[in-house]
Parts: sequence; C-alpha cells; structure tokens
Amino acid sequence: MSSRVVVTGLGVCAPNGVGLEAFTTSLQQGISGIRFQPKLKQLQFSCQIAGEPLIKDNLLQRYFTPLQLRGLNASGLVYGVIAGTDAWKNAGLPISPKEHPDWDSGIIFGTGILGADKFRESIYAIDEGNVRRLGSTSVMQVMASGISAYLGGMLGVGNQVTTNSSACTTGTEGVLMAYERIKSGKASRMLTGSCSDSGPYIWAGFDSMRILPRNYNDNPSKASRPMSATATGFVPGSGAGALVLESLESALDRGAHIYAEVLGGAVNSGGHRGEGSMTAPNSESVVRCIQEATWDAGLHVTDIDTVNGHLTATSKDPLEIRNWSNALAGSGTDFPFVNSFKGLFGHCLAAAGSIECVASVLQIEKGQVFGNKNCEDPHPEITDLVHPSRIPQKTILHQPKFLAKASFGFGDVNACVIFSAFND
Repeated sequence: MSSRVVVTGLGVCAPNGVGLEAFTTSLQQGISGIRFQPKLKQLQFSCQIAGEPLIKDNLLQRYFTPLQLRGLNASGLVYGVIAGTDAWKNAGLPISPKEHPDWDSGIIFGTGILGADKFRESIYAIDEGNVRRLGSTSVMQVMASGISAYLGGMLGVGNQVTTNSSACTTGTEGVLMAYERIKSGKASRMLTGSCSDSGPYIWAGFDSMRILPRNYNDNPSKASRPMSATATGFVPGSGAGALVLESLESALDRGAHIYAEVLGGAVNSGGHRGEGSMTAPNSESVVRCIQEATWDAGLHVTDIDTVNGHLTATSKDPLEIRNWSNALAGSGTDFPFVNSFKGLFGHCLAAAGSIECVASVLQIEKGQVFGNKNCEDPHPEITDLVHPSRIPQKTILHQPKFLAKASFGFGDVNACVIFSAFND
C-alpha cells in the first residue's frame, strides 16, 4: 500500500548560511554568500569569486571526534555530515544504539566529486613513496559513497544506504529516490541530500570553459544574476543540503513537525538529441519532465503556483523560462511566481538541488517567496513571457500551495519534484 511522504527534517551547509536559522535569514533578506577567493587569484583564474560555506574549526568538533578529524581533508564530506546530521536532529530522530541499527531508516546522499583535495594529497604521497602515510581514512574520503557511508555509521541506519550522482540534478533526483522508497513501503524514513567539494580543483574546468563571470572579482555579491539581461555566467559554489523524508504514518505516530508534503516528481533525459548535448538541454525532455512530475503528483499543470527553477545566470535562462511556460501552459500574470537562489550562493553543482530543495520547503514553511537577487533588469525574452510581478526582487508574502522545484544538469538530465503545504 503506497504511503504519503512528508518532510520532517532540514539541514544545510551553504555559502550564505551554515545551519537552518542563518540560511533562512539570508534567504529572506537577500544576503549573498559569494566572496572573493584569494587562492583563485593566485592561480590566475579568470573568475576569482565563489560561494563557499564558512566553517569554523570549533564547529567541526561538534560533528567529528578528534580521531575523525585527523587527516580529514574532504570539504564536501564535511559539508554533507553537517547538513545530514543537522537534518536528522531537526527531525527529532534518535541515533541508533550500538547493539543494532534502525532497520526502517536509510540514506540516499549524492555527490559529484568527493575528496578532490584528499585525492591530490594522496597522489603526491604515493609519488613520493610515502604510501604508508596515507592514513586509514583516505579511501573513505575519496570514494563517492563515502558521504552516505559516513552518515550511515554516525546515525546507525539499517535500510538502504547509497550515493547517487547525476551532475547538477543529483540533489533533486535523490529526493525523488527517497520519496519512491518510502512510498513503496520499503522504508519509513530516509535522509536524503547531496554535497559538493570546494576549491580550484573542482572549479577550474568551468573557468577554462569561459562560462563563469570575469568582471565581478571586485564586486562578488553582484556577479550571479539569474534571469537578468546582464547575466554573464554562473558563479561556482559548494556546500550541502539535507532533508528527512518520512511516511506520514511514521511522522504522525511520533508527533513530528511536518514542513511540507512531497506529492511526486519525475526524472528523465534528453538523450543528447535535438538541441540537447552534454551541456545544453533538450527542451522537449525538460517540458516532459515538468509535466510528468505534475501529473505524478495528481495535479493539473495550471495548479502549480510557485516555481524554483535551475536558472544558473547563463544565456540558457530565457530558454528555461520558455520551457516552464510551455510545460505549465502559463504566461504573463498567469505564470507562477518564479525564483532562483543562485544569486545568493552561486551554482553549488551536485549540491545545488538539495540546498535549493531545502530553501523551497522553507518557502512553504514561512509562507513566503524569497526574492531574486540581482534581477532588477530581467531579460526581455523572459518578460515577454512572464509579468515582472511574478519575478519578485525582494521576499514577498505568498503561501505556496503547489511548488515545483527542478534541476537540469550536465549530460542533458532533468529532475522535477512537487512539494505542497501539508493538509491532513
């Protein structure tokens, strides 16, 4: 028998806020987490700014033992552990006793590249003949599933523990994978999220592709401009977001706070056909993904009243809005309220979907639509389709009833999830 699935826990480690309270305030007030990165200047990057969570050393001691901290050099793993354990605690869930795991709880926590700095450090040690000095945690820090394995051991879960990886759609795809496992009755609770490393070894490829803004090194907070006529490329970011998904029965039995309900969703691929490629979307597949997600949620496309798009501040933003308009059969003032959070913390790559899912759920929780930072000059191709009033620059009061959150990633892959306010 299929179960209704709700969100009962949130955690985040983002460039504009580590922890739910700081992150929420930044979203509401339009506080940017994009900063100048001296190391990128030293390495002669054209784009010398990025969104990177600010982690204080004393904060790490709350999440890792002294033994775990020894030799720890994997930023994405750190971000994921912070976000994941915070979400678990936020949901009011216990850590399993040492004797046996929680068989009804599992983890799907994704990443793109994990432990790039640790991998580099290990390569140099090997080349210098210091294999024995790699340390016992090097494998865990560089394997993709290190994050889900790490969280699984910390929390003591006994259901499925795995890592997904699907470029920029990773986090949103993970929410749907967790949703499906609970809905099918195979788990009662799933911690889902995604993380991405920081640093030049992650961001260099994008800088070499010349798709990052190069004229904002002295004005970082203005650089990421989704839906803007003056957008010049995405700002790279990093971090982690996490959500606890739970069957409604389990949540009600333990009196958990319910942030929102997951109604359904869809994933697909454009197959690099039509105008689709490794780096460009196939519009037909994007439209199909959005529509199939809406139908899976039991809704009509015109029921969607709020959209959080992928919208990375590139030349593809107008095309994405056109795809949304075609998918939802709406334009002008009939178009849903739409926003992108990348003006606040950049494009966090594999972590983007999960961080933005957390922010989307917070909009439902707070009865607000957070503003579009740096979109005082929306692209004319966008305003031809969407009335400017539907692209709020500042946070507005609006209770999202049915919110569509989508991610579109390298490889022509798509994911869209439908959240709603919980109604018993």
